[in-house]
Amino acid sequence: MRNLDYVAAVTATAGGRALPLGGVALPNRRLVLRWLRRQALRLADGHGRDPARAAPWLAAGDVRPVTFHGSDAPEALRAWAGDHGSQDHAISTLASGLPALLTVVDPFVGLRVTLGGWPVELCGWAAAASANHPYPPRTEGV
Repeated sequence: MRNLDYVAAVTATAGGRALPLGGVALPNRRLVLRWLRRQALRLADGHGRDPARAAPWLAAGDVRPVTFHGSDAPEALRAWAGDHGSQDHAISTLASGLPALLTVVDPFVGLRVTLGGWPVELCGWAAAASANHPYPPRTEGV
């Protein structure tokens, strides 16, 4: 059994350019799903509002708001967040070691918003990173 941690992120893509809106690292897939659901609802509830007023404060890791020009994307986000079958599928996908992704599209402006969560073996990643890139030598009192 591998020791897995999870990462969740929300990305907006328009005109071939991707913009990360926010993300977090969490210890288990249930927290990943809770974070993704909260962000989906935040994005959906911000529809039709001034983005600065829609989110006067951001909790740690909360995504920045985006402006949707149609109502299909916010409704798709709300539907996904409230659908128990979708939540069960996302949990099963994460448990199998695969990423769980949801992408909604605002066709009026070509905006794609992707919410994703995936398992990351942090211990293995850290060991591989340190083997490939050793720490610089310490210099004390310099």
